[in-house]
Amino acid sequence: MFVATVDYLDTLENRQLLALTFSGLLLISLINATEYALIAQSNGKMTYQPFFSLGSDRTSPFVITCDHATNTVPEAISNGELGLSHADMNRHIAYDIGAFGVAQHLGVLLNAPVIASNFSRLVIDPNRGEQDPTLLMKLYDGTIIAGNRNADHAEIERRLQICYRPYHNEVARLMSTRSNPVLISIHSFTKQLNGRAPRPWHIGILSAHDRRLSEPFLDILRTNSDWCVGDNEPYVGDLPQDSVDKHALQHGHLNTLIEIRNDLIETEEQQETWAKALAPMLDAALERTRAA
Repeated sequence: MFVATVDYLDTLENRQLLALTFSGLLLISLINATEYALIAQSNGKMTYQPFFSLGSDRTSPFVITCDHATNTVPEAISNGELGLSHADMNRHIAYDIGAFGVAQHLGVLLNAPVIASNFSRLVIDPNRGEQDPTLLMKLYDGTIIAGNRNADHAEIERRLQICYRPYHNEVARLMSTRSNPVLISIHSFTKQLNGRAPRPWHIGILSAHDRRLSEPFLDILRTNSDWCVGDNEPYVGDLPQDSVDKHALQHGHLNTLIEIRNDLIETEEQQETWAKALAPMLDAALERTRAA
């Protein structure tokens, strides 16, 4: 397994044009916005890469993560499929629709690096601790995950090694390159879970005990009267050993987690629009936090 660095180049019709540099060899990969498989040529072989690391040379204190960026199932996991239909693999159960696009645009606007997973949350969930019972889901929002039915401790450990740990090692590396990093975690949520009431929020900010950045950010978000803004909605932000806890809270770093309703960021244009709205708000929130 090698570490790849990816630089944002351009976007075209909901696709991301990425340049992958490995051992001095420049490879161009056109990534579809709904099927984010990235493989790289190495010594004549196609090698799976479990994360995207974009703009690592950017100088902002912000580090932007996208834990549920893609719906990729690596070939090493159940021969690249989990027994779900194409439709199910493009639902919110498999990845956070639109979140990766928002994260990439924010990275450019904030001059910040972006680290994104390249495996479906159904393979293994990088936003859970290794001992969390929901680390590997066998039933999600009414859908049985057939490829996970017989996954035992050995299989979970294998997936941790292939996907989960390399991703978190890269997040930790990026955070360590800044003296006072600020973690921004980008997610999306579905408007309505099966059998549940519709969710009214356009955007939600999740946080745990350290709300130094989240509180001023919420204040700024609420100045937009067109948005229904949730505070620890649609989920509670205090989840021990999740990504924010692992990479920010345990080290005293500023942080916030942004959840955007996924029907609002389905297209590349919507993703860019949201990023352009959020970037100056994040800058202003950080300025208020540092001035406090």
